[in-house]
Amino acid sequence: MQVAVLAITRHGVALAGRIVAALPGARLFAPEKFRSEAEAAAPDAAQCYTGRVGDQMPAWFAAVDAIVAIVSLGAVVRLIAPHLGSKESDPAVIVVDEAAQFVIPVLSGHLGGANALAGHLAGALGATPVLTTASDARQTLAVDLLGRELGWVFEATHAELVRCSAAVVNDEAVALVQEAGRRDWWANHANGRPGPLPANLTLFEKLEDVDADHFAAVLWIAMRAMPAELAARLAGRRIVYRPGSGT
Repeated sequence: MQVAVLAITRHGVALAGRIVAALPGARLFAPEKFRSEAEAAAPDAAQCYTGRVGDQMPAWFAAVDAIVAIVSLGAVVRLIAPHLGSKESDPAVIVVDEAAQFVIPVLSGHLGGANALAGHLAGALGATPVLTTASDARQTLAVDLLGRELGWVFEATHAELVRCSAAVVNDEAVALVQEAGRRDWWANHANGRPGPLPANLTLFEKLEDVDADHFAAVLWIAMRAMPAELAARLAGRRIVYRPGSGT
């Protein structure tokens, strides 16, 4: 990942050096007045700017995969607000307090990888990750991350993602049909899930075995095309996952 680590205070710059060391490819950005501290904290990975930090945000938003800011949460919200696009394109944004006690994903927790990055940083810093997405807080399935570590891709509209995710976290009945792909995906799920599959998920081996009227959402892992009749019945409440070759 291309990561911009932002620090605006002397103590923040020192902490930023630890974060850069934990993230290969990361670069430290700090005000020009802290150039000597920044170069000492992150040799060969420090870059200083003049003027307001807000003026730098458009370039970072466009160029990096993630922004780690050692700045107050409220200030970061105001800095990124004018540049928000969509969850599919926005970079991950994470806030770390100067005492390195908490690591807080602010934006693009799932698709952008902020939650996973926060977990990694928390481990490196000895901090507590503050995950507020329902699926992570409750250690249940995140439908937009299913099979991601294995290279799977999903097919769904934004509305279908929202509806299926809500069904999972609200403990509604969800059919999970796996016709293809590796079966160990739960152990390799995003951020790790130590327990069993959520109780509201019922496993099936064939889509035709699912009584669609009994389920609020259907998650289908397969390589074949969905039969037209089932596609019509499940429209708006299904996600299709496509495993790659050998996954």
